[in-house]
Amino acid sequence: MNLAIFASGTGTNAARIIDYFRGTVNVKVCLIVCNKPGAGVLGVAEKEGVPTLLIEKEQFFRGEAYVDELKGKNIDLIVLAGFLWKIPEALVRAYPGRIVNIHPALLPKYGGKGMYGRHVHEAVIAAGEKESGITIHWVDEHYDHGEPIRQVKVIVEPGDTPETLAKKIHLLEYEHFPKVIEEVLTHLPNHR
Repeated sequence: MNLAIFASGTGTNAARIIDYFRGTVNVKVCLIVCNKPGAGVLGVAEKEGVPTLLIEKEQFFRGEAYVDELKGKNIDLIVLAGFLWKIPEALVRAYPGRIVNIHPALLPKYGGKGMYGRHVHEAVIAAGEKESGITIHWVDEHYDHGEPIRQVKVIVEPGDTPETLAKKIHLLEYEHFPKVIEEVLTHLPNHR
């Protein structure tokens, strides 16, 4: 099974996913897709020898959403790991039930446009929530909307800051995201 990881930032989740599947014979991360020149994830890809595709906004949203490039790499599953653009309908239609995302909160709370990274953690703390966590979910044409696959919770302690909560959330992401991807892959039909 061939994975494409879409990421916009440092690539810490991408690195964990690559490492998790290193040495497996049936799963390969064969493409890193990024929308930000100079993003850390491009360095991760270079270090790991994974090809990259730097995408342009106009073509992604108003063109063919790079579907031909993904099909050309025989991509079975698209994994969004800190990718900050909404997925266009053309890509959702081309990969139905084959795009997963991770969100740093317990959806449906604290999702949607502008809700990423520090913004999520600030909102959770400002609201006085007692717990937060991660949601791994299928992607549809709406931000943070698709059916949840797995949610994992963490306690928000009195005195937690956006930074301390982010550290807790990252640990959950690193532990659970690669395992859930593996589970998803075992249930996918083996055809494109």
